[in-house]
Amino acid sequence: MTVLIAGGGIGGLTLALSLHQIGIAAKVFESVPALKPLGVGINVLPHAVRELIELGLLDQLDASGVRTRELAFFSKYGKPIWSEPRGIEAGYRWPQFSIHRGTLQQILLDAVIERLGPESILTSHHLAGWTETPAGVRADFIDRATGQPAGSHDGTVLIAADGIHSAIREKLYPGEGPPIWNGRILWRGITASDAFLSGRTMIMAGHEILKFVCYPISKQPDASGKFQVNWVAERHMPPTYQWRREDYNRSARLDEFLPWFEDWKFDWLDVPGLIRNCPHAYEYPLVDRDPVSQWTFGLTTLIGDAAHPMYPIGSNGASQAILDARVLTREILAHGPTHAALTAYEAERRPATTDLVLLNRRNGPEQVMQIVEERAPEGYNVVTDVLSLQELEDIAANYKRVAGFQVEGLNAKPPIVQMPAGMRAG
Repeated sequence: MTVLIAGGGIGGLTLALSLHQIGIAAKVFESVPALKPLGVGINVLPHAVRELIELGLLDQLDASGVRTRELAFFSKYGKPIWSEPRGIEAGYRWPQFSIHRGTLQQILLDAVIERLGPESILTSHHLAGWTETPAGVRADFIDRATGQPAGSHDGTVLIAADGIHSAIREKLYPGEGPPIWNGRILWRGITASDAFLSGRTMIMAGHEILKFVCYPISKQPDASGKFQVNWVAERHMPPTYQWRREDYNRSARLDEFLPWFEDWKFDWLDVPGLIRNCPHAYEYPLVDRDPVSQWTFGLTTLIGDAAHPMYPIGSNGASQAILDARVLTREILAHGPTHAALTAYEAERRPATTDLVLLNRRNGPEQVMQIVEERAPEGYNVVTDVLSLQELEDIAANYKRVAGFQVEGLNAKPPIVQMPAGMRAG
């Protein structure tokens, strides 16, 4: 009754914990020699936080992340466009967390090791192929560093949680090719800085061509009184620009992007100062993949970025992977680790995430900044001279609806995984 999970990221680890919660064994296979807390800041939205709380992880999240208070949009001149409360302040029963991605992954990893045992995670195991057997699935692995076989493992089903470069998806869709780059580059970093606005605010400034995002990911100041502030600088590159190579670990060169933000010194935030004082920044292409018509093939299915890689717009990537894991667990609880469970999971999650991938391509809730830029490129006194309050509210409400975190609807719903009477959570 062991479920095989290829990939030890946020989706794969959440799935392992969730399966353990319902009494199903799981093994996680990772290509890398050791799981390390990599990445930069992310946000986990209330509908996903609810599920992590059901897994008994609230104390760890509170100790390591910031309860996001508000999301605020600004023009390229630092003038306010729209702000709305987030998490508890917005009326949700659960908070939103701004947290380092590596910290969240470590919280999940520590819980998996504690609850399932260290033997439940096998590193240096890159999936080379799989076959269905009378008892389920047999997965074959190699050590990617040496190319040598790393053994075979039998399970009931195989779950691809191995990210945007998924080895399983590549075998299911061999002609798909690399992820699709839309012409935008992201430069990301974390800087020790003073608090700004409420101290728990996530801001987005600029427009579709040039944008800056930042938010704190540490709750307590360091010895010098500074907070860890995660930031993202983004530019839509001109058609003549040639992306040098697709990579998620490329070190950024400040001289290549800082000049575009040199005059973004607002009275409430020094954008060039944040960039200049960052000890190490990274460069990323903004990529996703086209939605596919099928995730489940026999006893194998896709979750997270292997299923629906999307632009990091609306803070939904990690949250959607967590929801995938929980819905899949619910269906395995109902149907057992079977093809029926995988298809039931896909029937719910694939249409929902397809809509979200496509909406993120249209900039999701961030489209308010582009509308303002187009209507008032030289600035404005008050945003309602440019964009009506109704337009602002409609854009924000539509994104919550598509992403599945409308306040009233979410508060009225039970957690995704309903534990049977007598079965202890966690």
